[in-house]
Amino acid sequence: MKRYPMFDPPEYVDWKPAPDVMEEYFRTLDRDSARAHIVSDLSRDQLLDMYAGMLRFRLHDITLSRWVKQGILSKAWLGTGEEAVTVGNVHALDRNVDIVGPMIRNAGACHEMGIPVADMLREYLATEDSPGKGKCLHIGGLEKGVIAPASQVAALAPVVAGVGLSFKQRGEKRVVLTWIGDGATKTTASHEGINMAAVMRVPVIYVLQNNQIALGTRLDQHQAGPFTSWGRAYGVTSFVCNGNNVLDTFAATRLAADLCREGQGPAIVIPETFRMGGHATHDEREARMIFAPELFEYWGRRDPIGTYEAYLERTGVPRSQLEEIEIRMIDELAQAEKSALISRDTRMPRPEAALTGVYSPIIPV
Repeated sequence: MKRYPMFDPPEYVDWKPAPDVMEEYFRTLDRDSARAHIVSDLSRDQLLDMYAGMLRFRLHDITLSRWVKQGILSKAWLGTGEEAVTVGNVHALDRNVDIVGPMIRNAGACHEMGIPVADMLREYLATEDSPGKGKCLHIGGLEKGVIAPASQVAALAPVVAGVGLSFKQRGEKRVVLTWIGDGATKTTASHEGINMAAVMRVPVIYVLQNNQIALGTRLDQHQAGPFTSWGRAYGVTSFVCNGNNVLDTFAATRLAADLCREGQGPAIVIPETFRMGGHATHDEREARMIFAPELFEYWGRRDPIGTYEAYLERTGVPRSQLEEIEIRMIDELAQAEKSALISRDTRMPRPEAALTGVYSPIIPV
């Protein structure tokens, strides 16, 4: 894909596939026979849909980053470097019946579940015609199978346990999935939600997304034991995967979903990845001070989109086909941005609209 020096991490700007990294990529896909079988069954259309999804996600975040630099937004929360986790997870589900509960850094889940990118951008702009009608930054839409998150990390952990319980009680072969960051695993909501799901044996997938950093706190500063031990702690099956390898993440999530549909849930998926920026756009410089430059270089060589492009080309997808998809995604984002900015200029909510569409009516005293 095209690189954007003003917005991409510096490690991505002149990115080229490294032989040792690509050997690692292919080796990862061969190390587990069940996952290898799942990947081998993917059609070219499915492979390219995941590629388009990751491009859409990266371009969505680049748009937000540009808006911050232009003064349109004060800050934005980006998923740069973690696209393979969200896209691999969502594409492994049955998006016709399953439900997801993303956090803000999993914005790619929203558009991959069918929410238009223009609506996602409108949500950031708080327009009247955004899904939240200008009342909330966090986007969702149950008609698309997306539970809107709250600001509190891991807040959806007990919520999806309840959703999964409803699926179980109705005998539905459906799955609900949510993401919990490595730092958020230390919250009360995370523990109570996963523990309840484990005890009730409900069809929930908890993606414990280890991006190595909780705000400004490194993993080694908030966890003493191995991060891969969470499944054993709760007595549920877990699937550890390479979070920068979209196919490994896809296969691990598909195994977890199959297990849940068979009544053996919940399941935990643990992708190891890395946040190539700050907690949000306002602290990107500080993020570079927390880790050694060598760690950014290590993960920069493993750009999830770059490595997947190289994989697709080496397995027979013409470069021209990938370029066509990228052109289509660039145009989609350009049209979405144009539409959202028109809404900002013409469809901002009236002040009195703050009193409508809320759960509790105002009762005159």
